[in-house]
Amino acid sequence: MSSWDRFVETFFNAKVMAKYLPDIAYGMLVTIELAALVIVSGILAGLALALLRSLGFRAVNLVIVFVVDLFRSLPPLVIIVFIYFGLPSVEVSPSGFVSTWLSLALVLMAFSEEIFWAGITSIAKGQWEAARSTGLSYGQTLMNVVLPQAIRLTIPPLTNRTIAITKGTALGTVVAVSEILGMASSAVSNSYNPSPLTLGAGAYLILFFPMVVLGRWLETRMRWKR
Repeated sequence: MSSWDRFVETFFNAKVMAKYLPDIAYGMLVTIELAALVIVSGILAGLALALLRSLGFRAVNLVIVFVVDLFRSLPPLVIIVFIYFGLPSVEVSPSGFVSTWLSLALVLMAFSEEIFWAGITSIAKGQWEAARSTGLSYGQTLMNVVLPQAIRLTIPPLTNRTIAITKGTALGTVVAVSEILGMASSAVSNSYNPSPLTLGAGAYLILFFPMVVLGRWLETRMRWKR
């Protein structure tokens, strides 16, 4: 057997791939569900914190900054392990799926809050003053004048950060979540062949490559016209 044949037999074994394809497909469904929950909850929570921070209550802002900096500093894996193994000590026992979702959502919340906040504060003060001079309230100015402009500015960094964090769904394998990497690793252990990892890599490309393309399209679509 030539070196190329051994390589194909090791990483592209058709028989092994066919056997474990249903497992990888199931892992894809779990990953899609987990990623969708992380994206929606993390971004909405980050936006809510940024809007709350914009109200200017000093005590509230200090708490928000502390929480955001905390979750920006901690590795997602540490948060997953803390939630999954630590909370049972206070009689709260989240599943591996819930632990992974909460962990990644909290990290995405922290980064998206900073991104939204940067977008809000980048809007010129004159636009606030001009909008208020027309009789708009602070809330109306924020929601109707400032926020639409800020969101356009946040699209590039927000899409990049979202993609980076949602790929962390693979960390769920540490707490027995049956996502792509978890199913692929189990298949490798059972088949004594790494071909399922090749399937897993393909599954990640199928899921996340369109997200990258969509992010690039959004950056082009939402950028300011020169």
